[in-house]
Amino acid sequence: QVQLVESGGGLVQPGGSLRLSCVASGNIFSINFAGWYRQAPGKQRELVAGITRSGITNYPDSVKGRFTISRDSAKNTVYLQMNSLKPEDTAVYYCKIRSGSGMEYWGEGTLVTVSS
Repeated sequence: QVQLVESGGGLVQPGGSLRLSCVASGNIFSINFAGWYRQAPGKQRELVAGITRSGITNYPDSVKGRFTISRDSAKNTVYLQMNSLKPEDTAVYYCKIRSGSGMEYWGEGTLVTVSS
């Protein structure tokens, strides 16, 4: 059984920064892909950052230059550094990983609120 636990969400003012963490535990031997997604009220869940096993990253235009995904393979941890936050970044942020066997796992999410 694999579990993902996100942390680092909270309330931040516009222009501020947050760093989210996602720790994977359980019977996982490799991570082929890790991604951060978000879902705002009334909207579909969307990918905001992804990183492959080889370290290739991708971001949508809405966060490019502001968000950075990284990972620590030794700790089975994925991070999302979010800078210059805007009110429209308010959402529940979820971590997803795809293991070497092709299985996908989701965390339960962490709420990010950007408001003055």
